[in-house]
Amino acid sequence: MPDPQSAAVPPPAGRFAGESHTSLVRRARKIDRVLGQTYPDATIELDFDDPFQLLVVTVLSAQTTDKRVNQVRPTLFAAYPDAKAMAAADREHLEQIVGPLGFFRAKTESLLKLSASLVEHHDGQVPAKLTELVKLPGVGRKTANVVLGNAFGIPGITVDTHFGRLARRFGWTEETDPVKVEHAVGALFPKKDWVMLCHHLIWHGRRCCHAQRPACGACPIARWCPSYGEGPTDRATAEKLLRTEGRA
Repeated sequence: MPDPQSAAVPPPAGRFAGESHTSLVRRARKIDRVLGQTYPDATIELDFDDPFQLLVVTVLSAQTTDKRVNQVRPTLFAAYPDAKAMAAADREHLEQIVGPLGFFRAKTESLLKLSASLVEHHDGQVPAKLTELVKLPGVGRKTANVVLGNAFGIPGITVDTHFGRLARRFGWTEETDPVKVEHAVGALFPKKDWVMLCHHLIWHGRRCCHAQRPACGACPIARWCPSYGEGPTDRATAEKLLRTEGRA
């Protein structure tokens, strides 16, 4: 939750124009440190007990909220606790479970294919390598990096919509392609910081730096942000935009 006392000091106009790479690295790491202090409990907001569960819930989280996925997770894994069980699932029953998430037929198909591939190629276990994960049906680099970082502790950068939006707003990169964003931002930080960096930006994007009306006037990193002013700069107005209760 942003600290109102430390928020919203506008950057001088043009302060970051012509910024050197060294200055960019320092500013980027400063932003991450402040976000880490702002969100000390930042972590993945999908519930999971093992790598298989994390892989499945990450696939299911497309085009819905983590909160909704968390609500169906207990029922889903009580019925199908591992890849072998899910690969043999009754399609209609699986569709009923994931139905509240929307696009239930496509998501059911994805889970069946994913589980079958895990059984066929990995004896039902989730591989801990990016090259192997992205070969699985429905698994791209974003999902693979979520699993690697949060289930296996292997550094990776997860470029979801929040991460990409904030990386551009912070002036860390102008790239829009997720893979190019991943590489550009990764070059600014040591690998050991990558996983927590992702949590910090995603939490900030969900709680403060919104797509349509970022809460600039209540933002703890306003003084280091070249996009200050895209949202309301009045503190009282901005604080009303913050989402601070519970998980986002």
